[in-house]
Amino acid sequence: MPILNKSKVLTAMSLFYASGQVAVVMRLKLYQRDDCPLCDEALAVLAAARVPDFDSVWIDDDDVLETRYGMRVPVLRDEVRKVELGWPFNANKVQRWLLSHGDFRRS
Repeated sequence: MPILNKSKVLTAMSLFYASGQVAVVMRLKLYQRDDCPLCDEALAVLAAARVPDFDSVWIDDDDVLETRYGMRVPVLRDEVRKVELGWPFNANKVQRWLLSHGDFRRS
């Protein structure tokens, strides 16, 4: 499962996270900065939480994202539900957030 995609292109990918008989549709992005130790730590936490694929978005050199996220990074955002999880978070908190904010549909 790739967790690093250093493309600055804001592309969205539909992700499907299967849990039993329920499928959760998400489009996840991790907003971060270059050379950010907290962002590196967040990547390790997301790997430990077994988060489905997500896009990494660097806010450096983007005035709109800089204004929106500034010093709040790292921030995990579900573009489908328009909800965010800001730092600090651990693997358990990430898993609870994913389940509580998913778009649940019976498979």
